[in-house]
Amino acid sequence: MKKLKILFGAIVAGFILLFILSFGLRPEERLEKMPESLETELARSALPPHLRDEASVYLLDPKRGFYLAHKGSNGFICFVLRTEWERAQFRTDLASPISFDAEGAKAIFPAYADVEAMRASERFTALQVKDTIEARFKRGFYKVPKPGISYMLSPLLRTYDDKSIVVTMSVPHYMFYAPYLTAADLGCRSNPEAGEPILLGDGKSPHGFAIMVAGEKEKSKIIDSSKEMLRKLEAYKPYFRVGARAKD
Repeated sequence: MKKLKILFGAIVAGFILLFILSFGLRPEERLEKMPESLETELARSALPPHLRDEASVYLLDPKRGFYLAHKGSNGFICFVLRTEWERAQFRTDLASPISFDAEGAKAIFPAYADVEAMRASERFTALQVKDTIEARFKRGFYKVPKPGISYMLSPLLRTYDDKSIVVTMSVPHYMFYAPYLTAADLGCRSNPEAGEPILLGDGKSPHGFAIMVAGEKEKSKIIDSSKEMLRKLEAYKPYFRVGARAKD
């Protein structure tokens, strides 16, 4: 009887160990901590120059999620998004500098923070993160923002293009909160080449955005003033070169 108890205990312990080992990210899914000074500079580049010094900066610790690295005083926050939960993928080469005003910091940023915290915990798969965030949206866990603005004026972002290919691109733009708004509501076709706004959210999300791309003169000025940061980013990771496309 004693041997049976020992055997049973060993079997249970084995199942517990397998259960624990079933969690955790694969090495290719684990984010690397960016150098703090470079991440700070990249995050602040999302904002117009006159708002940067007094904005709060959130940096990403791959082991715990976003943390407040600099407390600002003007109500704006900025950070570098590394996980696009809608894709149900944990890539390590995504980077989108984003800023929010006080309204966005209160109503929209919590979803981004939850995504990075769940990924950092290594207790969720990418699909489980997607399902969790979608379920929270459906039950109203994340709030609908009042009118406001998100600046994404960085000279670069590395994300998915319109063909779902990951590429580093230069598209400085302005995002206005547009909960549940569709292109038809604005009477446009989301054609940036024609100067029309781009709509994100497809009329289904409380965190939808109407996007206006910066003009060529403004874009040129942004890139010209960011040459040193762009050089440091490319030296840090070659995929930060504008135009660099992912192989997978």
